[in-house]
Amino acid sequence: MKMHIMILYQKSRTMDSVRIDKYLWAIRVYKTRTDATDACKGNKVSVGGQAVKPSREVKVGDMVEVRKGAVTFSYRVTALLEKRVGAKEVERFADNVTPQSELDKLHAPVESFFIKRDRGAGRPTKKERREMDSLYGSFFIDDSDSDDED
Repeated sequence: MKMHIMILYQKSRTMDSVRIDKYLWAIRVYKTRTDATDACKGNKVSVGGQAVKPSREVKVGDMVEVRKGAVTFSYRVTALLEKRVGAKEVERFADNVTPQSELDKLHAPVESFFIKRDRGAGRPTKKERREMDSLYGSFFIDDSDSDDED
C-alpha cells in the first residue's frame, strides 16, 4: 500500500528542479551524461558564477556557464526536463545567451609552432635540428640562465 501511494505522489508532483548533469545532457550540451558529470567535476560548469558538482539542482531562471575549450557558453534555463530531446526542441528548454565575443573564439586562428615535415622524411638531420632550435629559440625566452647566477 505504501509503495502504491509513493508512486502516485511521485507522478503527481511537478518538477521544481533537476540535476545539472542530467539537464546539460538533455539539452545536448554534452553527448553523454558521463561527459556532463566529468565536466562538472572538472570545474567546467558553473551556475550563477559558482562552480557546481554534478548533483547540483538547477531551477527555471538559473544562468548556467559551460567552458568547452577556449569558449564559455552561457545558457538561461527556461524549462526543466529529464529526458533527452531532439535538437530542434532544445530552444524550448534553454536560451543560448553566449556573448558574441565568446562565439568569435570558435573561429579564431590557432597559432601553432609545429614545423611540418613531409611524410617519410624521417628524423631531422643535425643541421635541420639546429635550424629548428634557433627558430624556436626566437619564440621562447630561457629563464634557466637567471637561476644559475644565485
